Amino acid sequence: MPLRLFVACLATLLFTSMPAWTADDQVPSKCMAIAQALPEVTYASFTPAQTFVDGDVTITYAGHSTYVIETPGGVRIATDYSGIYGANPLPRVVTMNKAHRTHYTDLPGQGIEHVLRGWNPDGGPARHALVVDDVYVRNVPTDIRRFGEMERDGNSIFIFEVAGLCIGHLGHLHHRLEDAHYGAIGRLDVVMVPIDGGMTLSIDAMTEITTRLYSSMILPMHRHSTPIGEFTGMMGDGFAVEFRNRRSLKVSLRSLPPRPTIVILDGV
Repeated sequence: MPLRLFVACLATLLFTSMPAWTADDQVPSKCMAIAQALPEVTYASFTPAQTFVDGDVTITYAGHSTYVIETPGGVRIATDYSGIYGANPLPRVVTMNKAHRTHYTDLPGQGIEHVLRGWNPDGGPARHALVVDDVYVRNVPTDIRRFGEMERDGNSIFIFEVAGLCIGHLGHLHHRLEDAHYGAIGRLDVVMVPIDGGMTLSIDAMTEITTRLYSSMILPMHRHSTPIGEFTGMMGDGFAVEFRNRRSLKVSLRSLPPRPTIVILDGV
């Protein structure tokens, strides 16, 4: 079978077997893994539907699990937005998860153009595939633990595709990821990881997920009182560690570290 035909058949098979939320996306993702978790298979490369603006993406640790992402085109995004962190200046896009009140708000403010909840108030999984100027925002639903029981599709991993980068925020993740999740996530150049060690997942489980994602840059969050060394130590020698004395960094495809690096911003 010719290679091109084999790849086309493989892509058709895999995409038709992906979870329902990816089938509904109308914008092709350049970060999506064409072959999910299969070894030795590279990621598909699509032409992004959003306006591509080259340049640096600014990422700022605002507090708790809120990072503020500022795109080269000037779009400001706040993750796990509760109004406590990242509200000034007001973001155009906010994402939320409903673990507890420091991850969402029922009153986000009228000036926010797009409020993306990681759960669907009407039931079923949340589905987001939003293009705002130079950024494409999509989600991968996961389950959440509430009142001692797991609630299906109650959380979301949000992915921001901008300036050629794939940036992921794991949210208030409460379970290990399955192959279908990794396939729906695809490549992540930058990943924001909760390392509280208990309110979300154990450090052991979180290092397993982070290692498999194998992002160029890992940004811890949601740390509480857990010593940062518990996470960095379990990640092992394959990951470099950098402490920054600022709350912000600038990143582009060209400036990604050559070795996977855990970057601890001031305040984390």
